[in-house]
Amino acid sequence: MKLLLTGITDIGRERDVNEDGFVLCPDITKADWSLTTTNGYVDLSEQGAVVAVADGMGGAEAGEVASAIALDTVKQCFATPLSQLSQQPPTFFQSLVTQANETINRHVDTAPETSGMGTTLVVAWLVNNPAAPTVTAHVAWCGDSRGYRFRPGKGLERVTHDHSYVQQLIDSGELTEEEALTHPESNLITRCLGDTGTSAIADAVDIDLQPGDLLLICSDGLCGYCADSDIEQIVARYHDDPAVCQEALLQAALDAGGYDNITIAIAAIQPSNATANRSPFATLQAWLRRLFG
Repeated sequence: MKLLLTGITDIGRERDVNEDGFVLCPDITKADWSLTTTNGYVDLSEQGAVVAVADGMGGAEAGEVASAIALDTVKQCFATPLSQLSQQPPTFFQSLVTQANETINRHVDTAPETSGMGTTLVVAWLVNNPAAPTVTAHVAWCGDSRGYRFRPGKGLERVTHDHSYVQQLIDSGELTEEEALTHPESNLITRCLGDTGTSAIADAVDIDLQPGDLLLICSDGLCGYCADSDIEQIVARYHDDPAVCQEALLQAALDAGGYDNITIAIAAIQPSNATANRSPFATLQAWLRRLFG
């Protein structure tokens, strides 16, 4: 199977610092985490690819430190012996989250002025499914950063479940998804890394990705201001060109006010009838859409 990875982060219109971050690694055996996009569709290696997004917060403007620690921990944990990575993904992911949480707390101990900093984390590890012509995405998260699967003909499906106060209200029937977007306490999360008042416990799920599918992970700078139905319309329109798709999603978040940092990362599985690379005009088209809407 072939996949394309791409990511983007933006400070937004209201913040002075971008506390978000993301990492992409198309082949964990090569440990190249410096990419913001792959050069078109690339072969998915035997050990797989990784995409992660972290949304930092609080602690004397040190949220960017917390998110960076979380993402560095992702890199470190996927550098462990490959035999360990083949064990139960939920156990592996919880160990990763625990390690990141402890590292953040140790940083606060040495720099008390950063007390209160924390971060969400959503990470996807994509591997070929040997029993079927699909890719298995092991997805884990802590906080309210999200993961979605888009399947042409079927639409957008949220695959994560927010650890947030408004999500609890939705689950209890006290609030609708639409009302949650404008709720005054929509920024309150019930789990994160680095906050001693919450639990750094990861949830995990496995999903399959077929040719033509797209996995979208993002911070709440996108999903906290754009309804899932709006995200779905954009992805349905541009899913065949992930670079343009992420730019259109970013623009939608900015148009919704850009009140928070915005981070979007996409893993797209090559459609069976697709060429190996994007159109040579895709990057130009993306920037034109960014500049002129």
